[in-house]
Amino acid sequence: MTPVLRPARSTETGSLGAILYDSVNTAEGTAGLYSLAETIAFCGVMIDRSWVTVAEQDGRAVGFMALDGDEICSLYVAADAQGQGIGQQLLAFARQQVSRLTVRAVQANIGAQRFYLRHGFTEQVRGNGRDNEENLPNITYVWQREGRAA
Repeated sequence: MTPVLRPARSTETGSLGAILYDSVNTAEGTAGLYSLAETIAFCGVMIDRSWVTVAEQDGRAVGFMALDGDEICSLYVAADAQGQGIGQQLLAFARQQVSRLTVRAVQANIGAQRFYLRHGFTEQVRGNGRDNEENLPNITYVWQREGRAA
């Protein structure tokens, strides 16, 4: 079943925060960075800013993406819903909104790197962690719609 994409509701901070928390705590190099309360609060801020699109399946949020202009701030899919094309569907939605996307992935998160490369992003720059809150080396990826100058 294809999920429905829709704007996030303020009442979903807990469920989206749980998806983010679980993802961060199972990804290589990021476990233990934030508490569940901190991730829920972060999701609340993104929802309040109207950045968040939810993928809903059978009445349940199974993934979400936070898009600030052309920057993907968060893209996460619940563990039990991965491998079903939900992340790809969220990316396709973002690509309808803008002609260029940027996203940062922690260098230790090989799964995220593979995901973005597989979906047409190219590596732009590697950072040493001094420019992010986590102080972790990261990679900035960019996707550009064909026919547009970078």
